[in-house]
Amino acid sequence: MDTAELVGGMRAQSVADDRDNIEEKDRVLLIVEDDPTFAGVILDIARAQGFKGLVALDGETGLSMAHSYMPDAITLDLRLPTLDGWKLLDELKRDTKTRHIPVQVVSVVDRSRGAIMNAISYLEKPVTQEALAGAMTHISEYLKKGTKEMLIVEDDPVQRTSIKEMIGAEDVNITEAATGQEALNALKSKKYDCMVLDLSLPDMAGFDVLKRSKRQAQHKHMPVIIYTSKDLSRQEESQLKRYAATIITKSADSSEHLLDETALFLHRVVEKMPETKRDIVRKREKPPEERVPQANGKTNGSRIPTITFTPSPQDTVKGELTGRKVLVVDDDVRNIFALTGALESQGMEVLFEENGPDAIRTLQNSTGIEVVLMDVMMPEMDGFETMRRIREMPGFSNLPIIALTAKAMAGDREKCIEAGATDYIAKPVDIPRLFSLIKKEIGAKAGYAI
Repeated sequence: MDTAELVGGMRAQSVADDRDNIEEKDRVLLIVEDDPTFAGVILDIARAQGFKGLVALDGETGLSMAHSYMPDAITLDLRLPTLDGWKLLDELKRDTKTRHIPVQVVSVVDRSRGAIMNAISYLEKPVTQEALAGAMTHISEYLKKGTKEMLIVEDDPVQRTSIKEMIGAEDVNITEAATGQEALNALKSKKYDCMVLDLSLPDMAGFDVLKRSKRQAQHKHMPVIIYTSKDLSRQEESQLKRYAATIITKSADSSEHLLDETALFLHRVVEKMPETKRDIVRKREKPPEERVPQANGKTNGSRIPTITFTPSPQDTVKGELTGRKVLVVDDDVRNIFALTGALESQGMEVLFEENGPDAIRTLQNSTGIEVVLMDVMMPEMDGFETMRRIREMPGFSNLPIIALTAKAMAGDREKCIEAGATDYIAKPVDIPRLFSLIKKEIGAKAGYAI
């Protein structure tokens, strides 16, 4: 039975959960899901496996209930009203009070469209009851584990000792490997919750260890932290990001960063960590007003709206955009997710990149791209420079490029057009207007395709 069968029929307006019947010894699951019927299905499965269940039908309520009830685990849909799932997950994992709570994502999104490494696992809708039951079993078994397993792959014995002393505690069991082969042997012997990997190994490249570890079913979703002194090229960094959760360059204070990241991926309860290590993690915690980044990676004291799209049946209209190929360029994965959902609802084929250089490579190596949506505020190479370089490339002088700006300001359109955009739209994006702009641009360039 798939999701459509599970949630078919009229939606209920509320779900009778267990919030008034929770005792101290109970294991509690918070279900954040905007479809009440599907939430009820998850609730029934969770109860069958010994959980008491709480249900939140929107993101803001989910975040509030996570802080109020401090559940043992959370299931999370990414497409939510009031506060989308990406933001909710980000808020939970940046707060030392809630970051240890395992989150199981259950959503309509391909995991390749953004790293969901902060989640314990991922189920892509439509999903069967058997798969949901398996996810509940996985969560239950994870919660029973008193000690987490970590693998440190580092050829320098002094570095290994330093890493072990920084991370080690009673709740973490650490296995050491000095070579790539030792690491691969260790990975075959048991399941690890996280791996710290140096790229410079004596017998093989660390990247090969990374790729081979991901071919093993039991380690497919294992968080991997690259911890290296190697100066990475943009291409190497891009390749590593396909498999690794975090890349940390060794420096004077990198060990504190490493402690923070491993604590996050091991779901360590900060309050129970040794005092010195607890203080390090708390010191690195961002204040609440800085937890939701703007599209350009900077923050301020206000929450600016990001791109959001919650599809309804009338949104899914297959027409003149069906089968047309679009490239989305934005450094905020939540914006990519929202735009992809909106564009795919119109039948479009979506490619995406998170920075200008990768966008240029995708244009050079792909065929059939008919329009580009370009965020102008990106680190290193911003959208203006990216558009200028695209226009200098042979064969791309007429490619429609719609610039996405953070806010509508006087002169924005002129600046975007001067850089090479054919039009622009301000964030928060008016999705119906965006569809109209794309139709206009593709129509104006009928038959244009690289």
